[in-house]
Amino acid sequence: MRQIGIVVFPNYSLMSFAAVPVFELANAFSKRPVYNLQFLSEKGGKVATSAGMAVDTERFDQRRLDTLIVGGGTVIEPGTPGLIAYLRKSLSRCRRVTSICGGAYHLAAAGLLDGRRATTHWAYVKDMQQRYPKVTMDMDRIFVQDGPIWTSAGMSAGIDLALALVEADFGWELTRSISKKMVLYQRRAGGQSQFSTLLELEPKSDRIQGVLKHAKQNLRSSLSVEELAEVAHLSPRQFSRLFHTETGQSPAKAIENIRVEEARIMVESGDHSIDEVAMEAGFGDRDRMRRAFLRTFGQPPQSFKRSARTPAEYSASN
Repeated sequence: MRQIGIVVFPNYSLMSFAAVPVFELANAFSKRPVYNLQFLSEKGGKVATSAGMAVDTERFDQRRLDTLIVGGGTVIEPGTPGLIAYLRKSLSRCRRVTSICGGAYHLAAAGLLDGRRATTHWAYVKDMQQRYPKVTMDMDRIFVQDGPIWTSAGMSAGIDLALALVEADFGWELTRSISKKMVLYQRRAGGQSQFSTLLELEPKSDRIQGVLKHAKQNLRSSLSVEELAEVAHLSPRQFSRLFHTETGQSPAKAIENIRVEEARIMVESGDHSIDEVAMEAGFGDRDRMRRAFLRTFGQPPQSFKRSARTPAEYSASN
């Protein structure tokens, strides 16, 4: 049975516990306990989370663990000397050391991320890069594995990280069952972006929101300004002006971004060929899609296809 240590400290965010049900369900679907969860803290005893709920913990010691998970708080605060000292020695006692959201700060402070790639919540990336220049921060990833160190973005990304850990241990079939039980209709690969085009656009009016919904549901259509203006019940000129005012982008640019985002998800899933993705996302052909990827990401679709980790690759790396 694999021992999972979850580091807890005062004002620890409850959202970091979102990874816990993944391991709980792994036990349930395996019909035997494959993971044992241990909540650890510097002094042991009850530790109050950011929501005020107290968690019973065991004191840091020399026990060996399969995986150590360090989450974050709602406010980024320096780790105590005891916490940092414990983390500095963690790689000698753990097969994997991981962080969720702001937990990456503590790994970095302990020197565990020096010379490695890592990620965290997008709002913290630039600050972390300034504080810890030896770490290569990747803003646009759900989670990153660099050797025995795994780091994830914020909030719900901890679930994606936990699923990847279970997949590495026991394969894709088990994580598929867990995802279905947790009503996760789309498992996010580590290379998937933290950002959503629709969230970034944030239109204020129902008129423009309806247009974006129409676009998302009809990517194989031409989605010309004339078509979108008709959906909005405006003239093309009125529509273009209103769209730019509310989103800060032209309709053409926004539609391209929506297509690219959908195409990237499909490419990383590994279920479709590049030509199929180009058709489904509305690019028409792979060359047009390639040019859009280069404008948006600076990389062609094939790069994302290669970097999307498969279950076999996860298992082979452990």
